[in-house]
Formats: sequence, structure tokens, C-alpha cells
Amino acid sequence: MKQSTSLQERNRPHHTAIILDGNGRWAEARGLPRMAGHRAGAVAVRRTVEAARAAGLRLLTLYAFSSDNWRRPRPEVNALFALLSAYLADETQRLRERGIRLTAIGRRDRLPRSLSSAIEAAEAATASGRDMHLRIAVDYSSREAIARAARRIPPRSPAPREALGRILATPDVDLLIRTGGEQRLSDFLLWEAAYAELVFLPVPWPDFARQDLEGALEEFARRGRRFGRIAAAV
Repeated sequence: MKQSTSLQERNRPHHTAIILDGNGRWAEARGLPRMAGHRAGAVAVRRTVEAARAAGLRLLTLYAFSSDNWRRPRPEVNALFALLSAYLADETQRLRERGIRLTAIGRRDRLPRSLSSAIEAAEAATASGRDMHLRIAVDYSSREAIARAARRIPPRSPAPREALGRILATPDVDLLIRTGGEQRLSDFLLWEAAYAELVFLPVPWPDFARQDLEGALEEFARRGRRFGRIAAAV
């Protein structure tokens, strides 16, 4: 039994990242306004966080709003921010009770003050969480994050690649899941996902369930990760 548990732990990703996609299409397919899909997506977030914690995941990053999403109609953007604020207000105590630490990545200078305040309050309230770390990417662009970090590399650094990694200061992604049927990274954790195992699912985010996460984890466990080496050397 101990050997089986050890194998399971070795095959479990330390950092799992999910691109939340398909909310609007889910709603449109049902003749509903797009915001109905985003509200259903918020329910899927709660469901997935619970499933991730139950599966023993340590770090989960969810891509909620990219910097390119500012191109959407302003009423939808405002409604998304209001929904995220409501999620934080509703879920912070639940996260705290379950030992889940929440932090946000991405720009905050362009967010409504009400949302940035809600993020700060949730981060402070859950700071002692040790069971799992949940990160929400809001107004996030990986290209922009890399460009900012590159500007901070000391001149004539003997190891610019290592310096850039230290400045970005985020763990490599082991497993990256994208829902909604699209097969692209959409400017999400590009540096960190250099050797990530990619799983693309047709299921839209509002329908993403525990079995979908478990299936992706099983797929991850079956794959051989060589990081450029030959199998015998791993």
C-alpha cells in the first residue's frame, strides 16, 4: 500500500493550471445571455477547487481574465469584475476554513477599486492557508510579465535565463488544462509552461466536473516526462 501511495504522489502534478474557457458559448448554446455562462462558470470554480483539494493538489492557478479580455464589450467586462468580487466575498471564509490560501496574479492598476480591495481582503484573510494554494489570474498577460521581468535583469548578467526565472518567481507548470475545445495557450504562463503536459478538453468550463479533473490527472500520470533527456536517464 505504501508503494502504491508513493507512486501516486510522484505522479501527481505540483502545479496545475487551468484555462477557463467556454462560458459564453455554453450560455449561447442554451439560448441564455452570456453572463449566465459566467455565473455557471463561477459555480464550476468552487467545484473544481474542492476537487483539487480532495485530490491533494498543492498549487492550482486558474486563468479568469486575460489582458486581452479588455477587448470585450464594456458591460460584459464590468459584469465579470462584479461576479469576481461576489465570488471572493462568498468564498473567502470557505477557503479559509479549508486551509486554502488565495492570491491573485496579473495587473491591479487597471482593475476597479472594489475588485482590487476584494482581492486584497481575500489574500489577507487566507494568508495562513497551508493545504493548497489557489491563484487567480486577473488582467494577466504572460508576455507582459516576461517583458517586465526582463527589464529587471541586471546589466551583463552572467546567467540571464536563471535571473529571469528568479524574477518571475513562480513554479513551473506540470499540468495545464484548457476547457472549451480550443487548443492554444492564449498568453497564459508561457515561461512556466515550457515543459507542461497539455490536456485540451472539449467540455465547456461551466460543465467541468470532478471526473474531468481526475481524468486529466490520470492522463498526466500516464505520460513520460523527460525534459529533453532520454527515458533511461530520467
